[in-house]
Amino acid sequence: MITQFAFRLIFGLSFVWCLMPRDQVTSGFFRIQNLVTLGLAVLAAVSAGRLHGTLDGTNAILSANNLQLIAIGLAACSYLGSILWPLERRVGATRVAILIAVLSAVGVLFGSVPSEQLTTWSGSIFAISELSIGAVSGSAVAGMLLGHWYLTAPTMSTLPLNRVNSYLGVAAAIRLVFSGIGLMLYSQSSNAAGGHWSSTYSIWLSLDWLGGSIGQLIVSAMVWRIMKYRNTQAATGVLFVGVILAFLGEMTAALLRQELNLPL
Repeated sequence: MITQFAFRLIFGLSFVWCLMPRDQVTSGFFRIQNLVTLGLAVLAAVSAGRLHGTLDGTNAILSANNLQLIAIGLAACSYLGSILWPLERRVGATRVAILIAVLSAVGVLFGSVPSEQLTTWSGSIFAISELSIGAVSGSAVAGMLLGHWYLTAPTMSTLPLNRVNSYLGVAAAIRLVFSGIGLMLYSQSSNAAGGHWSSTYSIWLSLDWLGGSIGQLIVSAMVWRIMKYRNTQAATGVLFVGVILAFLGEMTAALLRQELNLPL
């Protein structure tokens, strides 16, 4: 679970770097972001090394050893990026960011989605859900850290923060839609198999949707209203709440996936 969490957050952060207007953000922000992904990659490498088999016991394509190698590669790329950004080598640093996004996406998809479901409809829903979870967490964390960065660069344009906030809203909406589709598929299969849905699962699902999708849509709307007044610090406080909700939703979703193989 820790390895999955680290891979998804690395993907979400690096995906935001690739989309946001980097030319309007000072290089120091990206240096710190790369150091964050460096720490997450080391965490993923250490936790993957302690696994026996594949993530969450599923028959995934990539084994724990393969995931550990990818995590080490992500750590090396993050370290390289933390050097290139302060040197203002933005073209090379952007290429490294794209490489981090691709490698982490490979780790998310092929390290968690069961190989027998990869080419099926349910497997596709599972894959999109995994990526959307990372996009929600990454957008919330990147937005919160970017809001703090305005303390050191107060003259920086507010466009990057507005753009990252819009990514958060879009990612949360996508996650909500595909989470609903996954729940519908599970309901059909469990009814056919005579499965039982307990009240505990309902509580987990409520926490997942509150933190991972509905709560994030509310956070994004609040930040959008606040940013009309260019109050970056108030928006940062709201995004900090979004980070807590995102992690809460992600952890409860992991419980549902582990218990029911439900793509949430």
